[in-house]
Formats: sequence, C-alpha cells, structure tokens
Amino acid sequence: MGISKVERLMNLVIALLSTQGYITAERIRRSVAGYTDSPSDEAFSRMFERDKNELRDLGIPLETGRVSSFDPTEGYRINRQAYALPDIELSADEAAAVAVATQLWESPELATATQGALLKLRAAGVDVDAADSAVAISSAAGLPGLRGSEEALGVLLSAINAGRAVQFPHRASRADPFTVRTVEPWGVVTVNRRWYLVGHDRDRDATRTFRLSRIGNDVKEVGPEGAVTRPDGVDLREIVTKVVGETPSGLLARVWVADGRATALRRAGTTVGRYNLGGRAGEILELDIGWRDRLARDIAGYGADAVVLEPAALRDEVLDRLRAQAGSATGAAAS
Repeated sequence: MGISKVERLMNLVIALLSTQGYITAERIRRSVAGYTDSPSDEAFSRMFERDKNELRDLGIPLETGRVSSFDPTEGYRINRQAYALPDIELSADEAAAVAVATQLWESPELATATQGALLKLRAAGVDVDAADSAVAISSAAGLPGLRGSEEALGVLLSAINAGRAVQFPHRASRADPFTVRTVEPWGVVTVNRRWYLVGHDRDRDATRTFRLSRIGNDVKEVGPEGAVTRPDGVDLREIVTKVVGETPSGLLARVWVADGRATALRRAGTTVGRYNLGGRAGEILELDIGWRDRLARDIAGYGADAVVLEPAALRDEVLDRLRAQAGSATGAAAS
C-alpha cells in the first residue's frame, strides 16, 4: 500500500528540519518514505517539484543552497528559525492539553515510528542533528525549554487552576542559594523558549516573574482553593517581556546576506541596498544589535551566506564562533 501525499509531505518536513546543511534531491529520493517507489527519474522530479511548491504555499521556509563548499550540487533545507512559531501564552487548561499531547508523542507507538524514520535518514548518509532536531532521535524529556522542570510545571498549573498559592525554593542564578518563596500564581508563559511563572510574591509584596528552570521541584500548594485570582487586565507576557525581554538598543549592524538565504535575518532587518560579495549577489541588511551574543549566534548559523560588514566587534565575535565550530568539526572527524 502506497504512502499518502500528506504522510509524504510530513516525512519531507521531518527530514529537512532534522538535518544539518542541505540535502540533495537524490538523497531525499533514496531516504524519505514516499519517494523511494518513484518509477522513474521524471516521475520523482514531477512529484518533488509539486511537493516543494506546496510546502512554500503553506508558508514553510524551504531554502536552497550548495551542499558544501566542495560540492556545488543544489540541496534543500527548512530554515528552523523562520519555521518556528512565535512565543505563545497558554492557559492552565491549554498547557495541560499540550502536556498530554507531548506524552502521547513520546508513547512507544509514535516514538518508534519517528525514531525509525530518522534512523533511516542516518543510514542513508544524511547528517541528522540529534541534539537540536525538530524531532529528536531519542524521546524528548519534555517541552522545549522545560527540561528538568516538568514536575514543577505540573504542580504550578494545578495550583493556578485551583486558585491556590504555592511555595517553592527559588534561586536568582545558578550560583545563588535557594530561598523559599510564597507566591500567588497568575499564569505561566514562554518567552524566548523559556518558561516563566508570573504572580504576586507575598514575601516581596509585589508582582514577580520566576524562570521555571530556577525553581526547585519541591513545589507545594498552600492555602484554600479559590483564594487566588488573576487581576483583571493583567498581561502576563508584557510583564515577563519587561523583565527579560530584549529592547531595541538603537545600535545597528550592517550584514550582507546572499540572495535566497538567511530568511530569519531578512525578517528581522531592513534592506538598505544591493551588494555583490565574493562574486555572489546579495543585499545589505541593517539589524538592531540588541543582545550581541544572540545576534552573533544567529549570523554564524548561516555560515558564508551571512557576513557582518560592521561593527568590527560583532564581526570578530561571529568569526570566533565559526572558528570554534570548524575546530569542533575537525576534532570530530579526527576521532
């Protein structure tokens, strides 16, 4: 029995999200379920062209590029940053539903199928990034940014739903000791892939934000049910963003990006002109530097497709990251 179109498209998305670099059409044909049964090269080409167009029509940021600096063959990948959903705010009921869905995804039935698909990619020579893939080879430990805090989240959601206060050990940083805090919880939100509890801190008599990764697992509900209510008009995301969000710095970086590349950088920046660099056509973007470390990491992720023109400090930081990545790759190859 043949694979349906929807299943074939899902297999293609998983493959393009779970690999490093670009995958050639030939590797996709050999390793992605749904293409391997194509009766001829022409049939595969027609099918693959239709699927690529359909993914782009759905808004999936499919990119093309050279497989490597040594191999000019055209390959394909999905830009993870542009593909990812924006930060979301979940109510207690919604977060509970997500938790149930996560447990279902990690069930033996679905986990086995997913792991099998990715192992086939590895067997075909596709470089699957297990550490940062959209679907991990091994069962994930929980929702993104929540590793090690699942137990605390469950108790917090239960308390929010019941309208009860909570008491838990908390530390401002990894180097600080834990102190016990008593909080009237209003909700849990995610910002920049981190989870935060927002509520009224009884010990400080003020609104406070707590990152879940800094809350110990010994979270206890205290007080009667219904004693805690979220004040009207309170915007949890706005509260967290004011505390941990990145505000524009006013300092601009100028970055060259190759045509058809670096979709996420293009979305974040403003095009100020065309420019050819090293014989490649592209554009110059102006981007707010904000947190330099984060911008350097994002730019370095595009390799030769994004080059910092100024300031020099940001360019040096990107180059340091690229040298470190090259050193890691060389060490891994030698071992």
